[in-house]
Amino acid sequence: MKMTKPSFVYVTYIATTPEKAWQAFVDTDVMGQYWVGPKSNCVRVNVSDWKPGSTWEHQRLDDAHTVDICGKVVEIDPPRRMVLTWSRPDDAKDEAKHSRVSIDIEPHIDGLVRLTVTHEDLDAQMFAGVSGGWPAVLSNLKTLLETGRVLPRAA
Repeated sequence: MKMTKPSFVYVTYIATTPEKAWQAFVDTDVMGQYWVGPKSNCVRVNVSDWKPGSTWEHQRLDDAHTVDICGKVVEIDPPRRMVLTWSRPDDAKDEAKHSRVSIDIEPHIDGLVRLTVTHEDLDAQMFAGVSGGWPAVLSNLKTLLETGRVLPRAA
């Protein structure tokens, strides 16, 4: 019997357009405003040319541009869907250790979009990390898109 790895799914509704929600996932200037780690004030951005088959890196905005996560772009369908592989840099060459993130942006009612982030095939350590990370990042994204500012950061 095959053991299945856990998944994490986060759904939120944001008062914005699909295009603005999409831009927030591919534009480092926008990302740099909301993508802050839940346990630190270190801002991060995702860097890629966003084409199928391309690599992407989750970089800290520190002097070294430290890469915390990396992967490949599997699918891109602006402004509706993005699918990425996701791994620690040390595991980049071992596909058995990769997880998969799907970001789905759907128009909803009355100027809302439904944003669904599905993170699949997680090991226990990555599941623990993304369970705290995705809610913090996506809540910050929602606040930024709806109000023009981000949530207060811890000192």
